[in-house]
Amino acid sequence: MFVAVNPFISLFQKRLHRGALAALVVGVALLAAHMPAAGLTVLMGDELAAHSEFVQHLRAGQEPGSRFELVRLSPGGSDVPQPSETASAESEQRGANAGVRTRSLRALASDANLTMAVGLPAARAALERPGQQPLVLAMLSRLDYENLRAASPALRRGDRRVGVLLRDPAMADQLALVGAVLPQKQRIGVVATPESEPLVRELQRAAQGVTPAWDVQVEYAPDAKSLAAALRAVVPRSDSLMVLPDLIGDSQAATLSVLRAGAEAGLPVFGASEGLVRSGGLAAAVSTPAQLAQQARLLGQKLAGAGSAGPLVESATPAAVRVNVTVARGLGLRLPEERELAERLTVTR
Repeated sequence: MFVAVNPFISLFQKRLHRGALAALVVGVALLAAHMPAAGLTVLMGDELAAHSEFVQHLRAGQEPGSRFELVRLSPGGSDVPQPSETASAESEQRGANAGVRTRSLRALASDANLTMAVGLPAARAALERPGQQPLVLAMLSRLDYENLRAASPALRRGDRRVGVLLRDPAMADQLALVGAVLPQKQRIGVVATPESEPLVRELQRAAQGVTPAWDVQVEYAPDAKSLAAALRAVVPRSDSLMVLPDLIGDSQAATLSVLRAGAEAGLPVFGASEGLVRSGGLAAAVSTPAQLAQQARLLGQKLAGAGSAGPLVESATPAAVRVNVTVARGLGLRLPEERELAERLTVTR
């Protein structure tokens, strides 16, 4: 009798197992449907074109069903309720769901899974507000970050996970591009301002971290009147020049002075912006708002599992290499294609 009953029991157990499994799947689906979707609150304190494009790519990359809230801060980042845009991440519903609400920044921060501040004014405002939710400070220059670190004790708080995404590639990536373009040259000249010391130190560390080491020649120009003298001193000791993302790199007139000095001496000039290449620089490793938006999302995910010992700082990963073919031809250089140079940087990294 035991043998006759056993198949029936086995079949019953299988059906019971399938039923329980189906109920479990339904239960998980119902639970997920009632769980709040991950939210992203983005703070903006300016209307720079690159920052607006960065935010557009952030919005486009939102997962379906998640919340995206854009808060435009008043000038100075004062804690006054500001209009905020709320949109579904699903592109087909974005137009229907987009709306405008008025809420204080404090209230927005309290229910955000992740807050992302875009640019320096927004970063200052975000750090001044209380809260323990993860915070990403994006689209900052290295000097922006150094100034924040010196002036804002909130950046060193132990109860909040903070990530910092710098908008420019690391000096190691920029030196790797110079090496790929000029493999037989090791002397690189830089004119810096006193405020640029953190960038100079990063460049010198990167220069000593490869074999053979780079010979970095540095001259300082405290003001615009000193720039010409600094260039006259550094050009004869250099095989190429680099424009740092500092006060010189941010000044069109100062950048043109460096480019003119390089052209007169037959030296290629490198940097970290497409504008430099268009103006007469030889090549640049550049990041884009689309790539930076993706990297900012990944940094936010890293914060979820990170400790709170200090800010997690990342330089931009170069998205592309730009080459001025006319300048290369004038210097008698035959360079690899831009895509190949970008691939070399990826391998080097």
